[in-house]
Amino acid sequence: MIKRSGAVSIAYNFGIGLLALTIPSLDSSAHAQSADLVLCDRLAADPADPDKPTDVKGTSDIAQSDVATAIKFCRIASAASRRALYQLGRAYAADRQLPEAVGAYRKAVDKGSTSAMVELGVLLATGSGVAKDPAEARKLFERASAAGNPRGALNLAALSYEGGAPSDPVEARALLSRAAETNSAEAQYQLGLMIADGIGGSKDDVAARALFEKAAAQGHPGALERMGAFAQGGRGGPRDSDAAKAYYERAAALGNEAAKAALKRAECRYAIRDKRGNFVANLCF
Repeated sequence: MIKRSGAVSIAYNFGIGLLALTIPSLDSSAHAQSADLVLCDRLAADPADPDKPTDVKGTSDIAQSDVATAIKFCRIASAASRRALYQLGRAYAADRQLPEAVGAYRKAVDKGSTSAMVELGVLLATGSGVAKDPAEARKLFERASAAGNPRGALNLAALSYEGGAPSDPVEARALLSRAAETNSAEAQYQLGLMIADGIGGSKDDVAARALFEKAAAQGHPGALERMGAFAQGGRGGPRDSDAAKAYYERAAALGNEAAKAALKRAECRYAIRDKRGNFVANLCF
Protein backbone atom coordinates (compact mmCIF):
# COMPACT_ATOMS: atom_id res chain seq x y z
CA MET A 1 0.00 0.00 0.00
CA ILE A 2 0.98 3.46 -0.37
CA LYS A 3 2.70 4.47 2.75
CA ARG A 4 1.70 7.16 5.08
CA SER A 5 4.71 9.31 6.05
CA GLY A 6 5.68 11.38 9.07
CA ALA A 7 5.33 10.78 12.78
CA VAL A 8 3.88 13.58 14.87
CA SER A 9 3.16 13.46 18.58
CA ILE A 10 1.20 16.02 20.58
CA ALA A 11 1.93 17.18 24.07
CA TYR A 12 -1.08 17.69 26.29
CA ASN A 13 -1.37 18.92 29.87
CA PHE A 14 -3.66 16.32 31.45
CA GLY A 15 -3.76 18.18 34.71
CA ILE A 16 -5.51 21.08 33.04
CA GLY A 17 -7.54 18.93 30.66
CA LEU A 18 -8.90 16.55 33.28
CA LEU A 19 -9.63 19.38 35.65
CA ALA A 20 -12.14 20.66 33.13
CA LEU A 21 -14.14 17.47 33.63
CA THR A 22 -14.68 18.27 37.30
CA ILE A 23 -16.32 21.64 36.68
CA PRO A 24 -19.98 21.46 37.91
CA SER A 25 -21.32 22.84 34.63
CA LEU A 26 -20.22 19.60 32.93
CA ASP A 27 -22.36 17.37 35.12
CA SER A 28 -24.91 16.71 32.39
CA SER A 29 -24.26 13.68 30.20
CA ALA A 30 -24.34 15.81 27.03
CA HIS A 31 -21.63 18.11 28.32
CA ALA A 32 -19.57 15.21 29.71
CA GLN A 33 -19.78 13.54 26.31
CA SER A 34 -18.58 16.70 24.62
CA ALA A 35 -15.59 16.89 26.96
CA ASP A 36 -14.73 13.25 26.21
CA LEU A 37 -14.80 13.98 22.48
CA VAL A 38 -12.54 16.99 22.95
CA LEU A 39 -10.00 14.79 24.74
CA CYS A 40 -10.38 12.05 22.13
CA ASP A 41 -9.74 14.62 19.37
CA ARG A 42 -6.68 16.03 21.08
CA LEU A 43 -5.05 12.63 21.46
CA ALA A 44 -6.22 10.59 18.48
CA ALA A 45 -7.59 12.80 15.68
CA ASP A 46 -6.24 12.03 12.22
CA PRO A 47 -4.93 15.15 10.41
CA ALA A 48 -6.26 13.78 7.11
CA ASP A 49 -9.73 12.82 8.37
CA PRO A 50 -12.43 14.81 6.51
CA ASP A 51 -14.59 14.56 9.66
CA LYS A 52 -11.99 16.36 11.75
CA PRO A 53 -12.90 19.93 12.80
CA THR A 54 -10.58 22.53 11.29
CA ASP A 55 -9.49 23.76 14.72
CA VAL A 56 -8.19 20.30 15.69
CA LYS A 57 -4.58 19.70 14.61
CA GLY A 58 -4.55 15.93 14.86
CA THR A 59 -1.57 13.58 15.05
CA SER A 60 -0.22 11.27 12.35
CA ASP A 61 0.82 8.74 14.99
CA ILE A 62 -0.70 8.53 18.46
CA ALA A 63 2.01 8.88 21.09
CA GLN A 64 2.50 5.60 22.93
CA SER A 65 2.17 7.40 26.26
CA ASP A 66 -1.28 8.65 25.17
CA VAL A 67 -2.72 5.39 23.85
CA ALA A 68 -4.47 4.16 27.01
CA THR A 69 -6.01 7.56 27.68
CA ALA A 70 -7.08 7.90 24.05
CA ILE A 71 -8.82 4.51 24.18
CA LYS A 72 -10.61 5.49 27.39
CA PHE A 73 -12.04 8.78 26.18
CA CYS A 74 -12.62 7.76 22.55
CA ARG A 75 -14.57 4.71 23.73
CA ILE A 76 -16.89 6.96 25.75
CA ALA A 77 -17.21 9.54 22.98
CA SER A 78 -17.81 6.89 20.32
CA ALA A 79 -21.35 6.31 21.59
CA ALA A 80 -22.41 9.52 19.86
CA SER A 81 -19.68 10.28 17.32
CA ARG A 82 -18.52 8.39 14.22
CA ARG A 83 -15.30 10.45 14.30
CA ALA A 84 -14.61 9.15 17.79
CA LEU A 85 -15.35 5.60 16.62
CA TYR A 86 -12.72 5.98 13.91
CA GLN A 87 -10.29 7.51 16.38
CA LEU A 88 -10.97 4.64 18.80
CA GLY A 89 -9.92 2.29 16.00
CA ARG A 90 -6.72 4.31 15.54
CA ALA A 91 -5.99 4.12 19.26
CA TYR A 92 -6.54 0.35 19.30
CA ALA A 93 -4.29 -0.02 16.25
CA ALA A 94 -1.58 2.06 17.95
CA ASP A 95 -1.84 -0.34 20.90
CA ARG A 96 -1.60 -3.30 18.50
CA GLN A 97 -5.07 -4.49 19.43
CA LEU A 98 -5.93 -5.13 15.81
CA PRO A 99 -9.14 -7.19 16.28
CA GLU A 100 -10.52 -4.36 18.44
CA ALA A 101 -9.36 -1.82 15.84
CA VAL A 102 -11.17 -3.76 13.11
CA GLY A 103 -14.35 -3.80 15.18
CA ALA A 104 -14.23 -0.04 15.78
CA TYR A 105 -13.47 0.67 12.12
CA ARG A 106 -16.39 -1.49 10.97
CA LYS A 107 -18.79 0.41 13.21
CA ALA A 108 -17.41 3.72 11.93
CA VAL A 109 -17.77 2.50 8.33
CA ASP A 110 -21.41 1.66 8.99
CA LYS A 111 -21.88 5.28 10.06
CA GLY A 112 -20.19 6.58 6.88
CA SER A 113 -16.64 7.40 8.00
CA THR A 114 -14.50 7.46 4.83
CA SER A 115 -11.29 7.42 6.88
CA ALA A 116 -12.43 4.23 8.59
CA MET A 117 -13.12 2.77 5.13
CA VAL A 118 -9.52 3.48 4.17
CA GLU A 119 -7.96 2.08 7.35
CA LEU A 120 -10.15 -1.03 7.37
CA GLY A 121 -9.36 -1.50 3.69
CA VAL A 122 -5.64 -1.40 4.46
CA LEU A 123 -6.04 -4.09 7.14
CA LEU A 124 -8.10 -6.26 4.80
CA ALA A 125 -5.67 -5.80 1.92
CA THR A 126 -2.70 -6.80 4.07
CA GLY A 127 -4.40 -9.36 6.30
CA SER A 128 -3.47 -7.50 9.48
CA GLY A 129 -5.70 -8.46 12.40
CA VAL A 130 -8.30 -9.89 10.03
CA ALA A 131 -8.51 -12.44 7.21
CA LYS A 132 -6.98 -11.06 4.02
CA ASP A 133 -9.70 -9.92 1.62
CA PRO A 134 -8.50 -7.75 -1.29
CA ALA A 135 -11.97 -7.75 -2.84
CA GLU A 136 -13.60 -6.20 0.23
CA ALA A 137 -10.63 -3.83 0.55
CA ARG A 138 -11.22 -2.63 -3.02
CA LYS A 139 -14.91 -2.01 -2.31
CA LEU A 140 -14.03 0.06 0.75
CA PHE A 141 -11.44 2.09 -1.17
CA GLU A 142 -13.99 2.62 -3.96
CA ARG A 143 -16.57 3.92 -1.46
CA ALA A 144 -14.05 6.26 0.15
CA SER A 145 -12.81 7.47 -3.23
CA ALA A 146 -16.34 8.09 -4.52
CA ALA A 147 -17.04 10.12 -1.38
CA GLY A 148 -14.04 12.34 -2.14
CA ASN A 149 -11.45 10.90 0.25
CA PRO A 150 -8.08 11.18 -1.57
CA ARG A 151 -6.57 8.31 0.43
CA GLY A 152 -9.30 6.08 -0.92
CA ALA A 153 -8.26 6.93 -4.47
CA LEU A 154 -4.57 6.52 -3.67
CA ASN A 155 -5.03 3.09 -2.13
CA LEU A 156 -7.36 2.01 -4.89
CA ALA A 157 -4.66 2.92 -7.39
CA ALA A 158 -2.07 1.07 -5.31
CA LEU A 159 -4.26 -2.06 -5.26
CA SER A 160 -4.11 -2.16 -9.04
CA TYR A 161 -0.32 -2.53 -9.00
CA GLU A 162 1.00 -6.04 -9.49
CA GLY A 163 4.68 -6.81 -9.82
CA GLY A 164 5.59 -3.12 -9.80
CA ALA A 165 3.26 -2.12 -12.64
CA PRO A 166 -0.46 -1.24 -12.62
CA SER A 167 -2.77 -3.92 -14.01
CA ASP A 168 -4.90 -1.06 -15.39
CA PRO A 169 -2.59 1.97 -15.76
CA VAL A 170 -5.31 4.14 -17.30
CA GLU A 171 -7.60 3.57 -14.31
CA ALA A 172 -4.73 4.10 -11.87
CA ARG A 173 -3.82 7.39 -13.53
CA ALA A 174 -7.44 8.55 -13.48
CA LEU A 175 -7.74 7.73 -9.78
CA LEU A 176 -4.55 9.59 -8.97
CA SER A 177 -5.72 12.57 -11.00
CA ARG A 178 -8.87 12.74 -8.90
CA ALA A 179 -6.89 12.51 -5.68
CA ALA A 180 -4.34 15.09 -6.85
CA GLU A 181 -7.15 17.61 -7.32
CA THR A 182 -7.64 17.58 -3.54
CA ASN A 183 -4.06 18.88 -3.14
CA SER A 184 -2.82 15.55 -1.80
CA ALA A 185 0.97 15.72 -2.00
CA GLU A 186 1.28 11.94 -2.28
CA ALA A 187 -1.23 11.81 -5.13
CA GLN A 188 0.54 14.66 -6.94
CA TYR A 189 3.85 12.85 -6.57
CA GLN A 190 2.55 9.46 -7.71
CA LEU A 191 0.69 11.01 -10.64
CA GLY A 192 3.80 12.96 -11.58
CA LEU A 193 5.79 9.73 -11.74
CA MET A 194 3.23 8.15 -14.06
CA ILE A 195 3.12 11.19 -16.34
CA ALA A 196 6.92 11.50 -16.40
CA ASP A 197 7.19 7.88 -17.54
CA GLY A 198 4.17 7.96 -19.85
CA ILE A 199 2.32 5.26 -17.89
CA GLY A 200 -1.45 5.17 -18.42
CA GLY A 201 -1.37 8.05 -20.89
CA SER A 202 0.90 10.44 -22.71
CA LYS A 203 4.32 11.42 -21.39
CA ASP A 204 4.54 15.09 -20.40
CA ASP A 205 7.58 16.40 -18.57
CA VAL A 206 6.05 19.86 -18.15
CA ALA A 207 2.92 18.50 -16.47
CA ALA A 208 4.99 16.08 -14.34
CA ARG A 209 7.27 18.89 -13.19
CA ALA A 210 4.27 21.04 -12.26
CA LEU A 211 2.89 18.21 -10.11
CA PHE A 212 6.25 17.57 -8.45
CA GLU A 213 6.54 21.28 -7.71
CA LYS A 214 3.13 21.33 -5.99
CA ALA A 215 4.00 18.29 -3.88
CA ALA A 216 7.48 19.65 -3.12
CA ALA A 217 5.90 22.87 -1.83
CA GLN A 218 4.18 20.67 0.77
CA GLY A 219 7.48 19.10 1.81
CA HIS A 220 7.08 15.73 0.08
CA PRO A 221 10.58 14.12 0.09
CA GLY A 222 10.14 12.19 -3.15
CA ALA A 223 8.78 15.21 -4.99
CA LEU A 224 11.67 17.35 -3.72
CA GLU A 225 14.12 14.78 -5.08
CA ARG A 226 12.32 14.68 -8.44
CA MET A 227 12.33 18.48 -8.64
CA GLY A 228 16.08 18.33 -8.07
CA ALA A 229 16.50 15.84 -10.90
CA PHE A 230 14.24 17.80 -13.26
CA ALA A 231 15.98 21.09 -12.48
CA GLN A 232 19.38 19.46 -12.87
CA GLY A 233 18.50 17.92 -16.23
CA GLY A 234 16.28 20.72 -17.54
CA ARG A 235 13.30 18.39 -17.86
CA GLY A 236 9.95 20.13 -18.25
CA GLY A 237 11.49 23.52 -17.58
CA PRO A 238 14.74 25.45 -17.26
CA ARG A 239 17.99 23.84 -16.15
CA ASP A 240 19.06 25.30 -12.80
CA SER A 241 21.92 23.64 -10.92
CA ASP A 242 21.54 25.88 -7.87
CA ALA A 243 17.85 25.09 -7.55
CA ALA A 244 18.59 21.39 -8.09
CA LYS A 245 21.06 21.39 -5.23
CA ALA A 246 18.60 23.18 -2.95
CA TYR A 247 15.86 20.64 -3.74
CA TYR A 248 18.25 17.73 -3.17
CA GLU A 249 19.36 19.17 0.15
CA ARG A 250 15.79 19.57 1.38
CA ALA A 251 14.93 16.02 0.29
CA ALA A 252 18.09 14.61 1.86
CA ALA A 253 17.31 16.36 5.13
CA LEU A 254 14.01 14.45 5.14
CA GLY A 255 15.84 11.15 4.65
CA ASN A 256 15.48 10.64 0.89
CA GLU A 257 18.29 8.31 -0.15
CA ALA A 258 18.16 9.18 -3.86
CA ALA A 259 18.70 12.84 -3.01
CA LYS A 260 21.63 11.97 -0.73
CA ALA A 261 23.18 9.97 -3.58
CA ALA A 262 22.64 12.87 -6.00
CA LEU A 263 24.44 15.27 -3.65
CA LYS A 264 27.28 12.77 -3.29
CA ARG A 265 27.59 12.48 -7.06
CA ALA A 266 27.77 16.26 -7.32
CA GLU A 267 30.70 16.26 -4.89
CA CYS A 268 32.39 13.42 -6.79
CA ARG A 269 31.53 14.32 -10.35
CA TYR A 270 34.69 12.93 -11.96
CA ALA A 271 34.35 9.30 -12.97
CA ILE A 272 37.29 6.89 -13.11
CA ARG A 273 36.98 4.29 -15.86
CA ASP A 274 39.06 1.29 -16.86
CA LYS A 275 40.68 0.84 -20.29
CA ARG A 276 37.43 -0.57 -21.64
CA GLY A 277 35.51 2.49 -20.56
CA ASN A 278 33.71 0.76 -17.72
CA PHE A 279 32.90 2.86 -14.65
CA VAL A 280 35.11 2.09 -11.65
CA ALA A 281 34.52 4.86 -9.13
CA ASN A 282 33.81 8.53 -8.63
CA LEU A 283 36.69 10.85 -7.81
CA CYS A 284 36.08 13.42 -5.08
CA PHE A 285 37.92 16.68 -4.43
